[in-house]
Amino acid sequence: MGITKSDLFTVQQNELAQLAKAMGHPARIAILQHLLAAKSCINGTLVLELGLAQATISQHLRELKEIGLIKGTVEGVSVSYCINSSKWESVKGLFNGLFDQHAEACETKDCC
Repeated sequence: MGITKSDLFTVQQNELAQLAKAMGHPARIAILQHLLAAKSCINGTLVLELGLAQATISQHLRELKEIGLIKGTVEGVSVSYCINSSKWESVKGLFNGLFDQHAEACETKDCC
């Protein structure tokens, strides 16, 4: 979507779209699931766990970090990544709000 068209939508709609785009690749979902399962910061294990090239993993990590879903800390020559808890909760609230609109719309009438 062109930058000139984003002003037609609310801040929340634009944010949801950006989040959905960032999470719209199976490798990024796999990275997020791995970080969630690890329950701690991780660094070099993603290449072994996912079977993707380091450059590919780095590209996906960069996308997730830019949107704020993960955060990284430099430890010597490596970077450790983990879920950004505050952003995660915010994203959860945004998507739950979107999905809850369906339940609210169909509570009082029969949907098609």
